[in-house]
Amino acid sequence: MHKPGDVVLGGLFEVHYSSVFPEWTFTSEPQQPTCKGFDTLGFRHAMTMAFAIDEINKNSNLLPNVSLGYSLSDNCGALVVGLSSALLLASGREEQFLLQQNCLGTPPILGIVGDSYSTFSIATSNVLGLYKVPIVSYFSTCSCLSDRQRFPSFFRTIPSDAFQVRAMIQILKRFGWTWVGLLVSDDDYGLHVAQSFQSDLTQSGGGCLAYLEVLPWDSDPSELRRIVNLIKTSTARVVMVFAHEFHMIHLMEEVMKQNVTGLQWMASEALTTATVLQTPRLMPYLGGTLGIAIRRGELPGLREFLLQIRPDQNDSGNNGNSMVRQFWESTFQCRFDPGGWLEAGGALCTGKEDLQQVETEFLDLSNLRPEYNIYKAVYALAYALDAMLQCEPGRGPFSGHSCATLQKLEPWQLVRYLQKVNFTTPFGDQVSFDENGDVLPIYDVMNWLWLPDGRTEVQNVGEVKRSDSKGEELRIHEGKIFWNYASKEPPRSVCSESCRPGTRMARKKGEPVCCFDCITCSEGKISNKTDSMECTICPEDFWSSPQRDHCVPKKTEFLSYHEPLGICLTTTSLLGTCVCAVVLGIFIYHRSTPIVRANNSELSFLLLASLKLCFLCSLLFIGRPRLWTCQLRHAAFGISFVLCVSCILVKTMVVLAVFKASKPGGEASLKWFGAMQQRGTVIVLTSIQAAVCTVWLVSASPVPHKNTQYYNDKIVYECLVGSTVGFAVLLGYIGSLAILSFVLAFLARNLPDNFNEAKLITFSMLIFCAVWVAFVPAYVNSPGKYADAVEVFAILASSFGVLVALFGPKCFIILLRPERNTKKAIMGR
Repeated sequence: MHKPGDVVLGGLFEVHYSSVFPEWTFTSEPQQPTCKGFDTLGFRHAMTMAFAIDEINKNSNLLPNVSLGYSLSDNCGALVVGLSSALLLASGREEQFLLQQNCLGTPPILGIVGDSYSTFSIATSNVLGLYKVPIVSYFSTCSCLSDRQRFPSFFRTIPSDAFQVRAMIQILKRFGWTWVGLLVSDDDYGLHVAQSFQSDLTQSGGGCLAYLEVLPWDSDPSELRRIVNLIKTSTARVVMVFAHEFHMIHLMEEVMKQNVTGLQWMASEALTTATVLQTPRLMPYLGGTLGIAIRRGELPGLREFLLQIRPDQNDSGNNGNSMVRQFWESTFQCRFDPGGWLEAGGALCTGKEDLQQVETEFLDLSNLRPEYNIYKAVYALAYALDAMLQCEPGRGPFSGHSCATLQKLEPWQLVRYLQKVNFTTPFGDQVSFDENGDVLPIYDVMNWLWLPDGRTEVQNVGEVKRSDSKGEELRIHEGKIFWNYASKEPPRSVCSESCRPGTRMARKKGEPVCCFDCITCSEGKISNKTDSMECTICPEDFWSSPQRDHCVPKKTEFLSYHEPLGICLTTTSLLGTCVCAVVLGIFIYHRSTPIVRANNSELSFLLLASLKLCFLCSLLFIGRPRLWTCQLRHAAFGISFVLCVSCILVKTMVVLAVFKASKPGGEASLKWFGAMQQRGTVIVLTSIQAAVCTVWLVSASPVPHKNTQYYNDKIVYECLVGSTVGFAVLLGYIGSLAILSFVLAFLARNLPDNFNEAKLITFSMLIFCAVWVAFVPAYVNSPGKYADAVEVFAILASSFGVLVALFGPKCFIILLRPERNTKKAIMGR
């Protein structure tokens, strides 16, 4: 189909959808294939290009003083026919064309709009790309065509499959579908989609493929049966299809046989608007299908242009009249060439039939999608040509800053300007090409609505597009979507349910990343978001909550005044202090009595004061450890106990000295145990312990410490002794004095009872040593606060032992047996 013009654009369309090839032999003349099956929509596609060129020619602002013509060819649904047509269009150009008023013939083809199938465009571009002939496809989506090395002059006004795949992945992510099946056709379109889909799905982290199946071209029943059975048994509830109508029809026949329902189908742009699938018979299975479709556009004036088409009775072949005649015959079911048609009862075409009186999809312009892309493709070539012809001499982009001229146009020159095209259609869509020749992509999101009366309506529920300013964005009106489920809610399609906070994902061996087990985080680790890959370790002072979804401060542990154990020990300590105070008061009150005055009452008062300090120092071990309490507790304990044991030791030595002096010739021993010597001995012995404590505190002072080793979920506040040697010397010194006191008292145990304190001292020291011998293993094996409790218990037990053993009998005599509190009774006379 031809129209002359100053510049001619070529077009490749599928006006017939099949071809019959004659049998060729070596001796026969080559014959052209016969095109069969007139495609009304394919013819409308061709007429849309004619309409766009007619509109451009009427536009005084675009290509003024230049008329566009066209040369449209039919690919007949066959690759060899399409490639042959493209070569004929390109090779008809002469080397030089002189524009003259009376010029006849075919002007050069500067660009081609087409082809529809990706495979056809690949073949055509492989050849014509060598000569840089610009090709602008309106329907070829294969992402392989974005390869500028192989296809340097290929452009398209339909988004590539790469964007189509990303658009579908965005929809999957929008509804949380991470476990899907993929069906593709066995051709360039399907196989490249499969490759892109797997790659992009992995990179986006949007999900996994439950299965990937290639639909056979021969519709092998056993293969289709196997594929449908796989779909039926799979846990994936979402099935995506990138194929052609032919494949889908045969697939759905098998789906109906096996009655596979409850699936959410997602259709590629090749299937979304396929009316052959939108039948009441298939709606129980395909109702609610989501898909993406080529952007729908509005083309004002197209209807009027189409209504002007009339077959020319005087022209049977030139300028495309044969194509128009075939359209006319297909539409009105008549014939221009009777040839036995009338005898069979057929009608004769007159060429004056009214298109508006017949119901035909040719005039249904409510869903202009490929037509809109054709319209944009023609305008892209026109704008590029307009920019090229407006070039100012001396400022052009070619060698020597030259410009292209109408008289000497080269296709490769148009490619340079086509790459920079940028315009806006009357429908408001921006058209420009990236470095790979791909247009700014935009798709409509469609939904198959199954109406109560059985009809099907394909409704627009959103769009997905990419813009220079906002990047890729998806907009969906979820309230408008029809879901073919009783719940009227989108289905769940996941291999494994999301792992809640507090758990982590653990992949199942040999299965995709979307299939996993949810493992509870171990103690001390948390995950605070859904589908965490790893659990995070809590900071040192924190521990995991019972749900493992957040960190909580660790419980703190120390011997507290507020817990039962701390209260009991505090009460016992204060009780011991009070008892010491009472005993001291009794002794002071009865200080003139013989039993108090016997064996140096001053030492008794000092011993009671030291015991009081022993009871009070135990309070330093209770409460949260602080620097001053840690430094003071062992020093106070060590000095108090040395003072106590020193007093006992001196009392024991005095007892021995007195009885030694009572024997003949022993008077001299008493001069070494006067009051001054006794006080001096106590002071010296206590000063030694004070010196030990001072050196210890200066060299390696005890400090408070947060111990996290005993328990994982607790912080034990304790005092580090600083120097183990210092602590050992302190305890060892107390122990050595206690043992010495015990030995001396034991040696004096057989002295006269009435006057002898040695037995009481022996018993008290026995209790003291037993307590502290038991203390060492108990202290070492007690964790945390219990170590402090053991030490406090040892202090209190030993202090009470000394207090009761030494002062109990004396208080009994003073208070209950005053008749025995006489010098005569004490002397045993």
